[in-house]
Amino acid sequence: MTRFRFQAAFVAFIMVAGRPGLLAAQSLRGSLESVERMYDHAVSDGLPFYENSNDVRWAAARGELLQLRTDRGYELHRVAFPFVRPATLTFVERLAGEYRACGEELVVTSGVRPESRQPSNSSLRSVHPTGMAVDLRKPRGPCLTWLRRELLTLEGDGVIEATEEHHPAHFHVAVFGPEYLRFAGAMPEERPTAMIVAIAHTPPPSVARRYKVREGDSLWSIAQEHATSVRDLIAANKLGRTKIRPGQTLVIPGH
Repeated sequence: MTRFRFQAAFVAFIMVAGRPGLLAAQSLRGSLESVERMYDHAVSDGLPFYENSNDVRWAAARGELLQLRTDRGYELHRVAFPFVRPATLTFVERLAGEYRACGEELVVTSGVRPESRQPSNSSLRSVHPTGMAVDLRKPRGPCLTWLRRELLTLEGDGVIEATEEHHPAHFHVAVFGPEYLRFAGAMPEERPTAMIVAIAHTPPPSVARRYKVREGDSLWSIAQEHATSVRDLIAANKLGRTKIRPGQTLVIPGH
C-alpha cells in the first residue's frame, strides 16, 4: 500500500468515526435544494451578479475579485475569467496544497463567469456570476476518492456546497465566504486567512520591468500577458483610471 493510499484510508476512517452518518447522509449528486442553498447564500451575503466581462474587469480592479494564478500550486485549464471571491481563492489555494499529496496538481476549469457568458443549459440561479464558485477537473483513482471525501467533509462543516457534474466531468464548488473564512482561520496549523490572502497577492520585492503600451492594449490584456493582475498594475503605476494610451510606459510589478 502506498503512503497516499494509507493516508486516504486513515482519513476516511477518522471521518466516519468522528462524523457518524456523514457520508451516508450526504452526496455530491446535486439537487434543486443544493442550487437554492448556493443562491440564497449569495443573496444573503449581498454578492453582486456580474453581467458582462467589463463588470468582471472592474470588480477585479476594485479588488472585489482576486486572480487565480498558476504559481500557487494548481493549474488553470481554459479559464476565460481567472478571478474569484477572496474566500474562494483561499479555498482553492488551501485545497491545492493538500491535494498535492496524491502526486498531481489540482486543475481549475472555471472561476467567475458573467451572466452574458453562461452556457445555455445553466441554471437561472447559478452563482458563477458572483465569483463565489469554482469548477475543478474530475481526477481519477485515489485522487478522485480523496477529493470526493474532502468536499463531503467541508459540506458537513457547512462552509461549501459541492456538486459532481458529468457533462463535462467536473466538481462545481460554491464557497460560503464568511463561514469558510471563519473555519479556515480557526484551524491551528494554518496562518489566519486574511494573512494568507494578503501575502498571496502582495508582489515580493524585485526589479520592476517596464512595458510600452501598444495600440489595442488594455490593462486586462497586459495583466494576462505578464502574469499579473489589473489591480497590481493600477497600484504599481498609481493610475486613477483603467484607460491607457499607446506609447504610455507602465511598470510591471515583479513576482
